[in-house]
Amino acid sequence: MNKKYRLSVTLDIDDLLMECTSYAIRLANEKYKFDPPMTIYEKERWGKLNTRADSIYPYFSDPEFYRTQPVYEGAKEFVQKLSQMTEVYVCTAVPPQFMGIRTQRIMEEFPEIPADHIYMGARKDNIQTDILFDDALHNILNSKAKHPILMRRPWNQEATGMLAVNNYDEFLKLVEVIAESHSAIPHASAPEDPDVVVLVGPSCSGKSKIATRFLSGNPDFEKLVSYTTKDPTAVEENQWYNYVSIKDFRNMCDSGEMLQSTMYAGHGYGSKRGDVEQILARGKRVMTTMDICGAMSLKTYYKNVTAIYIKREKKALMASILRKNSSIEDKVNRLSAIDYEEQNAALCDYVITFDNYDDAVEQLCSILEK
Repeated sequence: MNKKYRLSVTLDIDDLLMECTSYAIRLANEKYKFDPPMTIYEKERWGKLNTRADSIYPYFSDPEFYRTQPVYEGAKEFVQKLSQMTEVYVCTAVPPQFMGIRTQRIMEEFPEIPADHIYMGARKDNIQTDILFDDALHNILNSKAKHPILMRRPWNQEATGMLAVNNYDEFLKLVEVIAESHSAIPHASAPEDPDVVVLVGPSCSGKSKIATRFLSGNPDFEKLVSYTTKDPTAVEENQWYNYVSIKDFRNMCDSGEMLQSTMYAGHGYGSKRGDVEQILARGKRVMTTMDICGAMSLKTYYKNVTAIYIKREKKALMASILRKNSSIEDKVNRLSAIDYEEQNAALCDYVITFDNYDDAVEQLCSILEK
């Protein structure tokens, strides 16, 4: 890691360090006695929805709301750890009349953040920082940060292709990986004999085909089958997925069964920790395909993980996506994600650029035999 350069990280407050939407939902449930109680999943997007979820908005004009906002469990420890790794700043949007309350709360709850590192305002696209961490999709899309990172919440589940995490631990691991990407030593953190190998790449990059061909000649590896809410008849390479309903998928995420989970083009994808453990217990090594967010989750929970980016010419990617038997919306989402996903190559341990699948498998074997 380059010790001469200390990354700057800018954090949001609402729905990232302090409860906002979830707190307003609890207050609304208490006041209106909703039956069944309103849940955070009803807040599918930001803005008024013409549903009972609109009952939360009056709380955002109440000074008592800002005085009593709970701090998320683990948020204080998270900021402490992050402050040891990086220069931490805050940029938070709050009505002008409540800026004093917000500043005082930040200083009391997070004393590691210097007072002159606290900024008030909604124009986060003006912030120059290495990493922006926010739950608002428009802030991530418009950010000038080198690495905008989204905190997954129900209102940003349609986000596709960008860096996103589900919790603080995943974010901290991602910060470590980003810092190491600035290192002058390539592959400095890549394990020699990884227990888990994850192929990362855009839609239609060929990662599933490469993994399948590799597995046919390498019996010491076993495929990790993931879970998706997408209709299995519409999923290419569907032998890599088990179909579950969106309700079951959310239950698995909420119960902690999922090692990692993400949304892509409106569909949930995830892998169970228990499935990884079973493969390792059989004395096998794990081979899987994921987006960059899933790869970073694996690196959070396991030490011996190698992430390999599958790079394919952009025109070939676009042509393959356009040939897919899927909706126009799905194709647009996948096409628009290409540029975001190509930036993630720098966060992987290795990159494979290939002319044909035999060549790609040969490169993969060469990497894993080092």
